[in-house]
Amino acid sequence: MTNQIKIAVIGVGRWGVHLLRNFLAHPQVDVVAVIDPHPERLAAVKQQFNLDENVILTTEWEDLKKVPGLTGVAIATPATTHYALIKDSLQNGYHVLAEKPLTLDPAECRKLCQLAEQNHLILMVDHTYLFHPAVEQGQAVVQAGKLGDLRYGYATRTHLGPVRQDVDALWDLAIHDIAIFNAWLGQIPVKVQATGTVWLQGAGEQGSRGAEEKKDINSPLPQGLADLVWLTLTYPDGFQAYIHLCWLNPDKQRRLGIVGSLGSLIFDEMLQSSPLTLLHGEFEQQGNHFIPVHQKQVVLELELGEPLGRVCSTFVVSILKNTPSEISSGWVGTQLVGILAALTVSLEQGGKPVFLNNCSSKQA
Repeated sequence: MTNQIKIAVIGVGRWGVHLLRNFLAHPQVDVVAVIDPHPERLAAVKQQFNLDENVILTTEWEDLKKVPGLTGVAIATPATTHYALIKDSLQNGYHVLAEKPLTLDPAECRKLCQLAEQNHLILMVDHTYLFHPAVEQGQAVVQAGKLGDLRYGYATRTHLGPVRQDVDALWDLAIHDIAIFNAWLGQIPVKVQATGTVWLQGAGEQGSRGAEEKKDINSPLPQGLADLVWLTLTYPDGFQAYIHLCWLNPDKQRRLGIVGSLGSLIFDEMLQSSPLTLLHGEFEQQGNHFIPVHQKQVVLELELGEPLGRVCSTFVVSILKNTPSEISSGWVGTQLVGILAALTVSLEQGGKPVFLNNCSSKQA
């Protein structure tokens, strides 16, 4: 294989535009086609990036099969379309980078992973946070034991929109923090619980009422798309992580932490100049009292680099070396979809604990 690969970008909405930008800037990539069902989006990216006339712009997926020498595709379309698009891509011999989640069904994810392996193709999922310098550094800190005995973890991911109409806040937001906890701990949960509340899109209400009528809906689950979700993840060693998700909260937060006996590690994405902080501190017992000691705050220095750029570069290297990404392979994506599916069952059952049966197994 040569060091120049031909890639097509499928879907140039809010996230697909960033994939296109990174691949256009990559020295070993030739972007040969862009596909999107909305002609106005194609016109916009042609102007925004001053695309060469040789780049095929089309609204039809089938046109992709006419592109000679196509190596891989980057898919940034709604999750409900992923299975069919990825399956067709793999069957046509294309390596695939897919936006998260891989699909909405763990069984479909496993089928795609097996198909990729059978055809000796790369299937990678764009779990961008796993390539964030703060997450990489945080993983090293936790696994080096610098926090002492791990006690619990917490995360908050809130903002005011965008409100999805295809999936709820669980499927839209949770995957990021679950991926980070899994990476930092080097484990996957064995038990999960979820509770949630629906305000905006009750059952049968999506698209059927105006905004003024929708705003008073407060439907019980599972009759609608949850706007607010609370999660509890329990890991094999008993560690628990608690996650708060909401897409109608003007207080935008992107904060995740792990608390240990010697201190806490905080990843606060909103603090762009210093997103990763190690807070030292522990208790010294004096009689019946516990006195805080050794308190110190250390802002950890991070390597430079856009996480999505690292995702795209890893995809290119994986293709050239024909070696799947250990960080975010299709099987890693399958793990995460299995966890989300279990959380959905708990959500629909009002928070009943659901036990995971090896959701990452290639044989499952």
